Amino acid sequence: MRMRHDQAGRSPAICISGLTKHFRRGAVRAVDGIDAVIDRGEIVAFLGPNGAGKTTALDMVLGLTTPTSGTITVNGSTPREAIATGEISAVLQTGGLLNDLRVGEVVDYIASTYRTPTLGREALDRAGIAHLAGRKVSLCSGGEQQRLKFALSLLPNPHILVLDEPTAGMDVAARRSFWATMQAEAREGRTIIFATHYLEEAQAFAERVILIAHGRVIADGPMEKIRTYTDIRVLTARVADERAVHDVLQRFSADLSYTLDDGILIARDRDTDGLARALLAINGVSALEIAAPSLEDAFVDMTKDRPL
Repeated sequence: MRMRHDQAGRSPAICISGLTKHFRRGAVRAVDGIDAVIDRGEIVAFLGPNGAGKTTALDMVLGLTTPTSGTITVNGSTPREAIATGEISAVLQTGGLLNDLRVGEVVDYIASTYRTPTLGREALDRAGIAHLAGRKVSLCSGGEQQRLKFALSLLPNPHILVLDEPTAGMDVAARRSFWATMQAEAREGRTIIFATHYLEEAQAFAERVILIAHGRVIADGPMEKIRTYTDIRVLTARVADERAVHDVLQRFSADLSYTLDDGILIARDRDTDGLARALLAINGVSALEIAAPSLEDAFVDMTKDRPL
């Protein structure tokens, strides 16, 4: 893969070429030839079924494990060099916190390990948990501990943030608050790469999606483009005669799935044009629309034959 540069002549935030990671002497191919270039300032979601290779790929980007083959550069450096200089930082699923210390003390302690100045306790403000500085980590909820991990990732003021399931353990309100904070960080120009099981988060926040299955990239592009990679379409309509509509739906393909409740039909099928023609022949069908599927619909269709 030829490395491209931005208008200022800078290398991409991350350049991945021919990346593989095999275990058990090659019997397990967790990552099986990934190529990707992520430009500075992009917000990218890594999506895929469980075991697809997302976390392994991110671990290699962070220098936590060595590729079997292939190359990775982070702001023009190796992953480990980028970590050492604070160019890249992460919020990971794994890794514990110092439970016997207070939140502010944890930040002070980790900040002292850096060779260059850090944000210090300002990171708590940025993560929205300055009010927890005096609380013991062991008394923080799972969501609050995730916020503390986020604060620690901000300490070196990195150009690139990698987030692996960052809102795990958070309730709905906490997740919304977290992503509001992340949007503010994105406006500061950070490159943000995240893996999540909450597809609505990816759809709301990511500008680009890299979809991985069996260790390979099966789709890569802007959010709206990913939604069109499947030939499934979503038909919605208002219906007056539900019995007649049910009769029509029974004649369509096995791919068809639908809900019909309180006079509102939502159907997903590959032949929505044919379905529309059949429905419009029924009296009382109105407000019919056909649209690209949601990210979740596209994700399910593109990975349905792959293990979850």
